[in-house]
Amino acid sequence: MSFLELKNIQKSYYLGKDEFKVLKGINLSFEKGEMVSILGESGGGKSTLMNIIGGLDSKYEGDVLLNGSSLKHDTDKQLDEYRRKTIGFIFQSFNLISHLTILDNVLVPLEMTTLSKKEQVARAKELLAKVGLSDHINKYPNQLSGGQKQRVSIARALAGDPEMLIADEPTGALDPENTTEILQILDNIAKEGKLVLTVTHSQKVADYGTRIVHMTDGRIDEDRTLRDKYAESDEPSLESKSLSLKSIVKMTWDNIKYNSKRNFLIIFGGLIGIFSVVFMLGLGNGVRGYINHEIYSQVNPNSIQVSHKNTNDHSSFKDTDVKRLEAIKGVKSVQKAYASTGIQMKSGSKTAQSSYMTTSLATINESNIKHGSAPKDGEILINTTAAKSLNKNNPNSLVGKEIQVSFNAMKNGTPFPVTKKLKVSGIIDSQSPLTIINYDTVKEALSDNGIQIKPNFLNVNIKGGVGNVDPVQNRIKAIEVNGKKAYSIQGAGAIVSTLNTYINLAVYVLAAIAGISLLVSAIMIIVVLYISVAERTKEIGILRALGATKGNIRMLFVSQSLFLGVFSSVSAVIISYLLQFGINSAVHGMIDYSIIQISLGNAIFGIVVAIIINLLASILPSNKGAKLDPIESLSAE
Repeated sequence: MSFLELKNIQKSYYLGKDEFKVLKGINLSFEKGEMVSILGESGGGKSTLMNIIGGLDSKYEGDVLLNGSSLKHDTDKQLDEYRRKTIGFIFQSFNLISHLTILDNVLVPLEMTTLSKKEQVARAKELLAKVGLSDHINKYPNQLSGGQKQRVSIARALAGDPEMLIADEPTGALDPENTTEILQILDNIAKEGKLVLTVTHSQKVADYGTRIVHMTDGRIDEDRTLRDKYAESDEPSLESKSLSLKSIVKMTWDNIKYNSKRNFLIIFGGLIGIFSVVFMLGLGNGVRGYINHEIYSQVNPNSIQVSHKNTNDHSSFKDTDVKRLEAIKGVKSVQKAYASTGIQMKSGSKTAQSSYMTTSLATINESNIKHGSAPKDGEILINTTAAKSLNKNNPNSLVGKEIQVSFNAMKNGTPFPVTKKLKVSGIIDSQSPLTIINYDTVKEALSDNGIQIKPNFLNVNIKGGVGNVDPVQNRIKAIEVNGKKAYSIQGAGAIVSTLNTYINLAVYVLAAIAGISLLVSAIMIIVVLYISVAERTKEIGILRALGATKGNIRMLFVSQSLFLGVFSSVSAVIISYLLQFGINSAVHGMIDYSIIQISLGNAIFGIVVAIIINLLASILPSNKGAKLDPIESLSAE
């Protein structure tokens, strides 16, 4: 049984409906230890026959038998394994991968074996020494002469320890001296018990082998033995496997480094979109935080005011309402409270007005009481605006003095003016025209005028930090009485919550607008990868010839896209943080607050979004690269 046998191989190409027969019934058999020269003029079908033998072309009639087993019905995966394990290609145009060093070129097929990394490197160096290139292992292909490149090609072909070498015009681009040396190397390979098939149109090259097969017009017209074949080798071949992810990533990284300038521009273009989104989110965090800070510096966010949900309900709050709210998770305490509008104050001949009076001291931040203290029974806390109206020259002197206070209350369904003299307990630095009198003082003032106090809102104090305010507010707003929502929220917490909603909306809109640049970035990545596929078409053909799978090729471009996405997003985050530091330092003297606050979540979001976009952008180009025909890829320029 022959090692390799061809049975009635026929191959045609079609141009429209016109058929052009290239191979017209080829019947041949080959043994290990032979150095067979396939001789003939250009266009005779030699290269087509070698592509079929090499497992690059499976669209033919007839059969190819390897050790008696047919290759005709093998799948793509099986043919990939056949090329990895059985075939070593030596090309006329060398077909070295330009962005890999000489050593790395030889390592590519070795990475498809089960050898350890250390063993792979040792074998690659041994093979390069065998072809006389020990001193050139760290050079790139463009730094070598034609003869040296062909030696690298031979070393690479031998790396995976194949049983058969196919050399397509191996000396066609070489001078006579290099031609003789290369032929001697090929003869030595045959002596090691391997089958060497050499495609040539040179009679001199053909005469160097052990056998000549002459082809003319797609047929064998001569099959002549020149000398005995060499003895077959009994040494076991290396076990093969598909390219590992680690190997693919390394090849991708080498390609990125080789084209570093262009990739830097691509990364720069990609980071603009990610930077815009991350920076906008950080700006939103800062603006929201600054506004909250300013509001909370004036009021107590953990104190909220609860009123009736129905604005037409003017009934007073009862003990049942207090108990209902006290039962809510997160509520610290509940007090009945009273509020009125249209407050008049008088000190001597001076008068002042305040638009709002409340009994809820908990609503304010007591640190804002700049002079005096909180009001006790028979006292009133006035704001700075009112104090200046009552005593322009020395408003602080009002603390401890009595002033006349008037406000309206309802008596028998009609407004009734209530007047009472109260001592000024302190002056609060408030942004709003607020006046505070404690509940018992208001109750007494109303009682003096025959009016029973009816609390018109409840003051709810919330446990813990500001983060508990929203959940408690939501629980209160969810309370139903008789199937209807019973309460609504007023006060700083409600204002801040609403304000934050608007700020978030504005930030997300701005981030979305900035995110348009991500779409541009995705389109750019798609274009770049398509260009990369076009530029690396020959490399794809080389890798497929060496046994790389379609999945390996697909991952080659997916990993390239991932690298670009990671670099651009991480760079964008770093630049965002640097700019945050610069801006916050610049405005610190004006507002004493960090106006840009990029959180870890914002940074992670930017990186994840970039990676997802790059993954999606890689789908079409990577699929195109994986589907390229190996034969057409190898002939690409």
